[in-house]
Amino acid sequence: MQAGMMWFDNDKSTSLAAKVTKAAAYYRKKYGRTPDLCMVNPKMLDEKVKIEGNITIRPYQPIVTGHLWIGIDDSRVMKKKI
Repeated sequence: MQAGMMWFDNDKSTSLAAKVTKAAAYYRKKYGRTPDLCMVNPKMLDEKVKIEGNITIRPYQPIVTGHLWIGIDDSRVMKKKI
């Protein structure tokens, strides 16, 4: 993912799945596209995450805990064009 939207939610009582779902809804509303990739700090992946839709969650160390980087997976877009 070359570009995406950074989302902050440090509420410890909210599950990661709920955070991603909320961020994805906002992304759809703002950009008119459905995100399919969300990168998070590996420390945030302590739980099994099940997201409605087709959003892949990947650990990415540079993301600060409490933040989500959500957007479109460039590698999927490139594969579709070929």
